[in-house]
Amino acid sequence: MMPLGIGARVVLATEPVDLRRGHDGLISLVRSRWDADPYSGTLFVFVGRRRDRVKILFFARGGFVVYYKRLERGRFTMPVAADDASSITLDGAALAMLLDGIDLGAVKRPDLWAPKKTTVKSTQRIDIRSAS
Repeated sequence: MMPLGIGARVVLATEPVDLRRGHDGLISLVRSRWDADPYSGTLFVFVGRRRDRVKILFFARGGFVVYYKRLERGRFTMPVAADDASSITLDGAALAMLLDGIDLGAVKRPDLWAPKKTTVKSTQRIDIRSAS
């Protein structure tokens, strides 16, 4: 089972990867490309050249797990990244949408931490003198 909880950290490679690599090959990519700790519990996502296959590497209790998905039709829609970026950080919900074939660029997600815009419409006057 993939740990896609609220605090799950997901790192998506922006460049295609040779998916013939196994556990050790993907671990070496994590260390060499991102200088990251593969034991951290982070989910590292690699997409193949044709974008119809994806491998996810993560460390679970006792060892590494590789999750592999191949689409029968279509391709995974990759999120837009900066030209010089080697990875994109996602959350668990974005990864689930990506694996389900949903275009992340077309999804409008609310910014839960932004202050709410409230407007007060006063339709009634309150007379303070008569309130006593």
